[in-house]
Amino acid sequence: MVEMEGAGVPTVSFTAEAFARDARRSAETFGLPALPIAVVPLPFTNQTADEIRRAVEGAIDQVIQALTTPPALHVEVPAAAASAESIPIEGSDPLDALDRMTRLFLERGWSDGFPLVPPTPDRVQLMLRGTRRVAGEVVAVLEPGFGVATVEKIAINGVMAGCLPEHLPVLLAAVEAVSDPKFFLRIAAMSTGPHAPLMLVNGPMATKLGINSGRCALGPGSQNHANVVIGRALRLIYMNIGQAYPGVMDMDTIGSANKFSLCVAENEEANPWQPFHVERGFAPDASTVTVMTVYAQSDVFDFFNTTPEGILTTVASAAANAAIASTGRWLEGTWADPRTKTKIRDRNLLLLCPEHAAIIARHGWSKADVRNYLYRHATLPFRVLRANREPSTLVAGRPDLQWLTAHPELPVPLVEAPECYEVAVVGGAAGRSMYFYGAHEAVTKPIER
Repeated sequence: MVEMEGAGVPTVSFTAEAFARDARRSAETFGLPALPIAVVPLPFTNQTADEIRRAVEGAIDQVIQALTTPPALHVEVPAAAASAESIPIEGSDPLDALDRMTRLFLERGWSDGFPLVPPTPDRVQLMLRGTRRVAGEVVAVLEPGFGVATVEKIAINGVMAGCLPEHLPVLLAAVEAVSDPKFFLRIAAMSTGPHAPLMLVNGPMATKLGINSGRCALGPGSQNHANVVIGRALRLIYMNIGQAYPGVMDMDTIGSANKFSLCVAENEEANPWQPFHVERGFAPDASTVTVMTVYAQSDVFDFFNTTPEGILTTVASAAANAAIASTGRWLEGTWADPRTKTKIRDRNLLLLCPEHAAIIARHGWSKADVRNYLYRHATLPFRVLRANREPSTLVAGRPDLQWLTAHPELPVPLVEAPECYEVAVVGGAAGRSMYFYGAHEAVTKPIER
């Protein structure tokens, strides 16, 4: 709407009362604080046509005023990077000062709710020793709030999360990844869905930092210290630099524990195929971090099957979940960012445990074979895929597939193409893999040596 107003097209946005504060903050962030909105009591979702009509009629005066009063255009380029502000916090002793800091950061929304490590100047300087990059260097401008992510600001959030200096290069690469247009950070950070960034680390750096790739790799436990603090730091960066604060910008309906921290390394020693990063074009001795957005995950329990077909049929049953927003979304057309013209495909992630991976590879199957099998067998009837969707989205997005409406029981793939399944090997012994329902693209960036 901001872009349309800037092009001279009058608009008015219907906004539910629960989203009015977010709408005004978003409009200000996107460069038009006076963006016209008409506030209605409830969202239009899950309402009948008559209920929506009554809500619109009740807001018609707001609509008329919005369309007949030109808003004051005010579009700004993101501000240049500034040095981090220092806030003195005093107490009767260090513990009292820590308590005061904790309360202050909670009040201002800078905390994820867990205790924070005080980002004192000396700790930040120590953290900055983990990279050769200078403190004021701009790594990225992060949506949705267009916060300027300098090396120093990333380091500050790393300190708060409990990171060590050697973790900083992973964070810098992760920030570069989420700022890539293919990552669609604005949607991932602002949606009503439980979007969470999952980090997969590959290469020598994963071993050097002790990022767990085996048993309990997604936590909890002391063996996951690096996993937990690195993943947690990225969430704090989303909030304190990208300004995706819960209830303002981040409008997640219920939320998810996944959003606190999801970081893992690939178990390359137990991987019968090329490591994940090599498959994506990097050298075997390179270190990388891949970040992708996930909604939720499903345990893939299979202690019985000894063939690829048997194991992957179990995986396909986990994947076939029409309640996930990205399931079958390809039937509504290709995702594209109108600003960058970037096109994406929704990706899902299969973390194969070593036992399942070994069985599949022992039968001569490649990762491409895994993807192709899932593409053919992870299907749902067309009527199920479209049961929670507006019929008009199929008409607008894929008019060439309108013939499907005459075949409601026809099995349809959950994703657009086999390559929409990402596959990595993670975990310890015993036949339990994990399937993550994902969104948007997975982006891989090299980690500074």
